Amino acid sequence: MGQALGCYQVDQSNVAIKEHFGKFDDVLQPGCHCLPWCLGYQIAGGLSLRVQQLDVRCETKTKDNVFVTVVASVQYRAVAEKASDAFYRLTNTREQIQSYVFDVIRASVPKLELDSVFEQKNDIAKNVEDELEKAMSTYGYEIVQTLIVDIEPDVNVKRAMNEINAAARMRLAANEKAEADKILQIKKAEGEAESKYLSGLGIARQRQAIVDGLRDSVLAFSSNVPGTSAKDVMDMVLVTQYFDTMKEIGASSKSSSVFIPHGPGAVRDIAVQIRDGLLQANASHT
Repeated sequence: MGQALGCYQVDQSNVAIKEHFGKFDDVLQPGCHCLPWCLGYQIAGGLSLRVQQLDVRCETKTKDNVFVTVVASVQYRAVAEKASDAFYRLTNTREQIQSYVFDVIRASVPKLELDSVFEQKNDIAKNVEDELEKAMSTYGYEIVQTLIVDIEPDVNVKRAMNEINAAARMRLAANEKAEADKILQIKKAEGEAESKYLSGLGIARQRQAIVDGLRDSVLAFSSNVPGTSAKDVMDMVLVTQYFDTMKEIGASSKSSSVFIPHGPGAVRDIAVQIRDGLLQANASHT
């Protein structure tokens, strides 16, 4: 705004307060105005109509005794139609707004626990805005918007909250890992049981095939060689298998040392033991 030769300029988005001999006379809108100062007219001051922002930091305590710092951002502006009230009725607008913000926040937050403060910050902002709108409209100001931009717990409380969250996540991960290990153990046990079952079937079929082969060999040898009994043929077959087994043990490079009694009597004893075992197995199978 400028003044020269009784003319006064009011810039855009501003208004000027004109007085006549110290008394309020008019609100000058943006533009050039004639101001005969010699007749007692003067400009008392100017007022911006732009939206202004005030950030208020308020420390208070929650219901669960946690100290927090709430940062509220208040956007306000003077109303052109009430410019005289905004100019004359308040000495310090920012301090007045700050006082109302303190009052509402310190009345609302102590009723809530810390988690609820974060969840209901929009409700707190709405309470602050409503209270400011009701109070400041009397003084010619409009509250455009009120935001709770930050809620800062004490540093130690914040660290404890992070540790609790980390512990909960670690516990969940441990439970998931334990459940996965349990499933692996169950599947492994089921696989081992199935493997042993199939191995048992294979062994049983192998033994049955051996018994059937021995029986067929005995019957064929007895029919082709007159005068031989089934016992004689069985003894000969078992002794032949015994020597084949000895040969395989000796030919294997990875076999450990095996001590087997050897001699005519030993061969006879082994033949008797093998024959009795095979016959008993055949009898139990049939």
